[in-house]
Amino acid sequence: MKFSLTTLGVSSASPTTDRYPSAHILNICGRLLLIDCGEGCQMLMKRHGISLRKTERVFLSHVHGDHVFGIFGLMSTLSMSGRTEPLHVYAPEAFRSILDFFRGQFLERECYPIVFHPLSSGHPETVMEDGGIKVTAFPLRHRVPTYGYLFREQEPGLNVRKEAVQELSLSVREILSLKDGQDVIRPDGTVLHACSLTYRPYIPRSFAYCSDTAVFESLPDMVRDVDLLYHEATFGDDCAEKAAEMFHSTARQAGETALKAGAGRLVIGHFSSRYKDPAVLLAQAREVFPETELGWEGKEFEVPLKNRF
Repeated sequence: MKFSLTTLGVSSASPTTDRYPSAHILNICGRLLLIDCGEGCQMLMKRHGISLRKTERVFLSHVHGDHVFGIFGLMSTLSMSGRTEPLHVYAPEAFRSILDFFRGQFLERECYPIVFHPLSSGHPETVMEDGGIKVTAFPLRHRVPTYGYLFREQEPGLNVRKEAVQELSLSVREILSLKDGQDVIRPDGTVLHACSLTYRPYIPRSFAYCSDTAVFESLPDMVRDVDLLYHEATFGDDCAEKAAEMFHSTARQAGETALKAGAGRLVIGHFSSRYKDPAVLLAQAREVFPETELGWEGKEFEVPLKNRF
């Protein structure tokens, strides 16, 4: 029942000697979802023991190079590895021509289906609802069409209370009906109420990804009460004007968004190369939102399972 984010690349624009461009893996119960695919992504995945072949979907925020340059290498390697399962790619409509170019120039034969899901909506939209996971794409505020993503586990199925099974001598048929949320009426007229005999075993977990973006008023509402928030922190307080000019955020602004959203924890990344040590950015974010951590290559942030009782 794992739910975790592994940050692989946390550099903005240009890589540095110890930071790669944007790339992240979200593991939801063994399902691997890649979020952005900067240069060197597949090498980072191999370095940290993350299976390329088991990566089932790719979510690209926008088509700036530091977020997509790694996709050609990844898709080529998947082709050579004998993959046959579809690879679903979610990205702004502008990615279509990039994908067509790749197919025309670098794929002699398409060994596996690449399913493109173009994003063009100006408001939050459900783009995936499958196997207990719901993904919402929402527009961000950047220089080109850009989307954030909200990943939520869906409500788990009902469980029947163990003590009730024995005390009431529940039959298999009765248990199945109760788990479907249906009340059971026994031959003697006794009513077994599903609402009192069942429970949902855990609270669904959530993660939101916001990069690249300037701050804007409605963003906290789009990621309201998220357990784990990744938010770009390209600049520090010393470059607040540049952040606004470039449609990026400061570390402090990332903290303010997390605070307003009621997030559980904040991970910051997408650091400008001017900051040799991003500890200064961490300090500024923590002044506003203490539950802030630095994204770093190979660092895993797990969201623990919370039982309802």
